[in-house]
Amino acid sequence: MAQVLNNRIRAQSLVDVVTERLESAIISGELVPGSRISELALANSLGVSRGPLREAIRRLEGRKLVERTPNIGVRIAELSAKDLGELLYIREALEGMACAQAAEKITDSEIDALEKLLDEHGKQKELQSGKGYYQESKDFDFHFRIARASGNERLINMITGDLYHLLRVYRYKSSTFSGRAAIALDEHRNIIAALRKRDPALAEAAMREHIRNARLHVQAAMQSNPPGAAIA
Repeated sequence: MAQVLNNRIRAQSLVDVVTERLESAIISGELVPGSRISELALANSLGVSRGPLREAIRRLEGRKLVERTPNIGVRIAELSAKDLGELLYIREALEGMACAQAAEKITDSEIDALEKLLDEHGKQKELQSGKGYYQESKDFDFHFRIARASGNERLINMITGDLYHLLRVYRYKSSTFSGRAAIALDEHRNIIAALRKRDPALAEAAMREHIRNARLHVQAAMQSNPPGAAIA
């Protein structure tokens, strides 16, 4: 019985690894929004069988990162400029509210942890070179930490549910445009400064400004690149 459990854990771990690798490729633009993907080609490229790959793709469907169309296949999810603009307007309001509530509830140790997190972000070679600002997991995601610090479960679910993963794709694309990565890191530090002051209005304003700037950058990037093209 123990041997069976060990085998299941290893198989599940492989699916986790494949899922993380594909999600990273989608967020970074290695797999371009709107492009079709071949299970056979991906399985060969990753050196895995099609079973774990299919389970990973199903997970990514649940995260709204890929879409399956009958008789056509699987493609990388893509938002129109209009849809993205509307979602980022909503996100600005929701995350602004979360940041305001976090300013009232966050502990000194949580703020210290956020500062340490940004120190780790600042060490990324990609960020230092201006190529982008990648936060590869929820625990490494500054915005997810702020939402969680709000203590408002409904607000947390609204921010981190449904289209959270797909919006991360466009957040990353925003960071690749016109030196945005370093500016975004500075804006994150401004948010922490507002949290240190326990000033809800200042914290909300700082978060809203940050997301507004990201929206303007990614919309400009989408306008300057044809549909389906990677933003570099």
